[in-house]
Amino acid sequence: MNLATWLRQSALAWPDRPAVYAGDRIFADYRGLAARAAALGAGLAARGVGRGDRVAIFLANRPEYLEILNACWWIGAAAVPVNYKLHPAEAAWILEHSGASLVLTDDGAAVPGAPCPELAVDGPDYAAMTAGAGAGEIPPPEPLPGEALAWLFYTSGTTGRPKGVMLSHSNLMHMTLCFGTDVDRILPGDVSLYAAPMSHGAGLYSLAYIRAAAAHLVPESRGFDPEEIIRLAGAPGNLCFFAAPTMIKRLVAAARARGWRGEGLRTVVYGGGPMYGADIDEALDLLGPRFVQIYGQGESPMTITALSRELVADRAHPDWRARRDSVGIAPAGAELAILGPDDRPLPPEEAGEIAVRAPTVMQGYWRDPEATAKTLRDGWLMTGDLGRLSADGFLTLTDRSKDVIISGGTNIYPREVEEALLTHPGVFEAAVVGRPDPDWGEQAVAFVVPAPGADCTPAALDAWCRDRIAGFKRPKVWRMVEALPKNSYGKVLKTELRARLAAEREGGA
Repeated sequence: MNLATWLRQSALAWPDRPAVYAGDRIFADYRGLAARAAALGAGLAARGVGRGDRVAIFLANRPEYLEILNACWWIGAAAVPVNYKLHPAEAAWILEHSGASLVLTDDGAAVPGAPCPELAVDGPDYAAMTAGAGAGEIPPPEPLPGEALAWLFYTSGTTGRPKGVMLSHSNLMHMTLCFGTDVDRILPGDVSLYAAPMSHGAGLYSLAYIRAAAAHLVPESRGFDPEEIIRLAGAPGNLCFFAAPTMIKRLVAAARARGWRGEGLRTVVYGGGPMYGADIDEALDLLGPRFVQIYGQGESPMTITALSRELVADRAHPDWRARRDSVGIAPAGAELAILGPDDRPLPPEEAGEIAVRAPTVMQGYWRDPEATAKTLRDGWLMTGDLGRLSADGFLTLTDRSKDVIISGGTNIYPREVEEALLTHPGVFEAAVVGRPDPDWGEQAVAFVVPAPGADCTPAALDAWCRDRIAGFKRPKVWRMVEALPKNSYGKVLKTELRARLAAEREGGA
């Protein structure tokens, strides 16, 4: 099956329903959105893009994002959504590794030295492709088998370079069915607001709203602005969106300042980082039972567990606090296991590695059979996260993948930062760890050992990183040290570095 058939079906059944809002202005109805996607697909085909090719999307949120995704699928191509916060050099590596035939950017000049042509969404060629949309019949999308590649999602790894997660049309179909069964039932008049990046989970969840012929709204800010969300909740209202926990905290602060109690807000799905108990308690007390939690990875997108709005809000069950602090239960069609070092299942309440087996689990990593074999074993996805299952099936995370820092819902992988630092001639050794931050969840802290005789300052290192990695990955705190703590094998003891930071917090540093 081809996911783009859902858009065409919604256009045929509900042609006049609002499909996409740009702020509070209707950008396209369902017939218009489907017609634009089909016309854009034809335009891409005329440029030589065909079945099985990869088309990269290096854009911040904008109304055209949905038609671009569906245009790729319409002609049997795969989408490669790229995090728009990445440094152009990082984006260029993804274009090269994915073998992208084309990359869509705002102005056509976002990736200097791109290994493939850029198409400017704001340019005349794009406008010409979609100019005739709306007249005549909407052609059906290219027929595809379920295993055809739909979305190539690049998620960084602890080994340095990003890995391309291969998600098929069938994977995303099952993800969407899981959404409707275990996350949220979409109601007539619901509006999916894109406050989080459409290159990630927020964009994946668009499929459920397309299938239901519900509306999509891209705010004028193209991102998360609490004041803007409060205003849009008044009109068009019925807002539903995906958010990182830090976004919820900011929304609650704005709501309290404005005296807003959540009117016009229907559902907030949160995930992508730890939600502290006090924060969700405050959100519920102020805004009511509008919150759903999910836990997933790019390798099994948004679907490893879910905690429904009823379970999030429940205070009647004897174990309500433990349940609320968990990440929920396995969705329909998924199996969870907690495995020990020998890959054997562990009993309830014993911590081990979280494994999941489900039709949402990726096909593998693009051009990386070794990593695929390590992560997919006997039908199970080895998440690399640690957790424990209660006797009644609730999963509690006890740790995340080793060393990963989650800041504002975005993963920062320390080795990428360390590798950038170690290319500086004044750096002898470097180690990056996370520490808690009240606004962002965590922030990156760099411990740097200068090379002998080097004049190495935090300002110089920050400038060095700015030219090599995305801004959100740059360390926010610097510690210049004489040596890094190591064990007898020479391995850096990051646990000791974290302990130092914890001692600083206790001492008021």
